[in-house]
Amino acid sequence: MSTQTIEVRVGSCELIGKVLSFDLFPVTGELPAWEAGAHIDLILGDDLVRQYSLCGDPADKTRYCLAVLLEENSRGGSRTVHETVRPGAVFKIGAPRNLFPLVPSEGPDVLIGGGIGVTPLIAMAHELGDRNVPFTLHYVARDPAFAAFLQASSFADRVQIHDRSNPSTSRPDLSSVLQGIERGHVYTCGPVALMDGVQEAALALGLTEAQIHLEAFSALSISGGETFEVLAAKAGVRVQVGADEPITTALARAGVKVTVSCEQGICGTCVVDLLEGDPDHRDEYLTEDERTDQIALCCSRAKSPLLVVDL
Repeated sequence: MSTQTIEVRVGSCELIGKVLSFDLFPVTGELPAWEAGAHIDLILGDDLVRQYSLCGDPADKTRYCLAVLLEENSRGGSRTVHETVRPGAVFKIGAPRNLFPLVPSEGPDVLIGGGIGVTPLIAMAHELGDRNVPFTLHYVARDPAFAAFLQASSFADRVQIHDRSNPSTSRPDLSSVLQGIERGHVYTCGPVALMDGVQEAALALGLTEAQIHLEAFSALSISGGETFEVLAAKAGVRVQVGADEPITTALARAGVKVTVSCEQGICGTCVVDLLEGDPDHRDEYLTEDERTDQIALCCSRAKSPLLVVDL
């Protein structure tokens, strides 16, 4: 989680289906500038912090715009947002961080969002428009709550809605969607099946890995595999990690607290140095180079009987 916190006040709120859309304004001073693809930490309690993509116009320096889907199996974050975010409510947030930035391009670029995954792409559409880069935005959803919003946006003529609310509706032809972007880039965020399909179609058309950009909302499953042990070197505590529990839970049971935030392997809050052992990385945060000596404890597991971490 970002170490800098900013106090903000909720402005307008709108419930669009199961998505709560709202604006945040600074209580004092100005908000830090940001670029499309960025997210913020929304601090909902002492031990409840969640990451949400900024989905407004980066050129608007006065506010941050968020849209939060009420998840059916909420772990507390989205439910708390829907229950507590009201006009005038005050929260603390972290400064914007960007793990999903736009790459300089002459285009045309293609943005493909599934469900709530369209949120960072809305900001990208604004920014690409400001840069005069040609693009199209494809919105694929079983509950296309943002359809009216996108159709009323300043870039509505570049939006294509793929309404999947009817099970008989065919999936979009991703190969056709991606035709003609040999020099452009494709950005996708949403369900894993959609992102995998976009990547497969893009590679088949000859695009390089460097032209394909994906943002995941969660890491791989933490469950499965054998039990193993973790040694917290500084604390001198050795624990057994069960097949269906995170390392953080096992350490907490032994009195070793690890600061966590997303608990899904996407924010980096729980990353620590790895001193020994063969990890099974399941996060979406660390680079391949960083994985040689670091580990995200909220989701990763072990291929060796023992991991030694710098705690």
